[in-house]
Amino acid sequence: MTRVLKTGRKGPVSGEMRSCVVFLHGYGANGADLLGLADPLGEHLPDTLFVAPDAPEDCAGSPMGFQWFPIPWIDGSSEEESRAGMDRAVDDLNAFLDALMVDEDLLPEQVALVGFSQGTMMSLHVAPRREDELAGVVGFSGRLLEPELLSDEVVSRPPILLVHGDQDDVVPPQSMPQAAEALQGAGWKEIYGHVMEGTGHGISPDGLGVALAFLRDKCGF
Repeated sequence: MTRVLKTGRKGPVSGEMRSCVVFLHGYGANGADLLGLADPLGEHLPDTLFVAPDAPEDCAGSPMGFQWFPIPWIDGSSEEESRAGMDRAVDDLNAFLDALMVDEDLLPEQVALVGFSQGTMMSLHVAPRREDELAGVVGFSGRLLEPELLSDEVVSRPPILLVHGDQDDVVPPQSMPQAAEALQGAGWKEIYGHVMEGTGHGISPDGLGVALAFLRDKCGF
């Protein structure tokens, strides 16, 4: 049975919804951590609903935060526990997206994922395995998990923007070109990348600006 994800939301500035951005937060954070981005983005995406679910599990490494799945080198979990946690979270996220589209009367091409760190890992894993292509995926400071499985498991190929700080000491910057190479090898036509110079494990103003341009131009917002 899938778990219901507690969700924060910010309605469209215009009062009329034509699209939705789903924020997926990083390890040890919560949905509110990214929902603040709705304010600067919403000024330029006035018809967009922003939602930000909390990940389904309490985070051992951050008592006030949540995790999509355990990370062995941080919390001492086993690789098996990490994988099982990820499988459960994938089911939870897919159920969340399915319910969101029904409840809000949205089509897949009206929904984009914006992930950070572990939320990017979830986004890049889930979106290509969904039957109906989403509007797009923005992945900040994350990596593509199990790249060797992608070619065999890919179902849809939404446009993807990868953004990473060149000073990231949590998820190595080379994770971005590694992900892009695997996506290209799996048949992607639309992959974009942006390096946030002088930026660590975070989101810089220029990175957010590139994400905004992607959401407007590539996702039909």
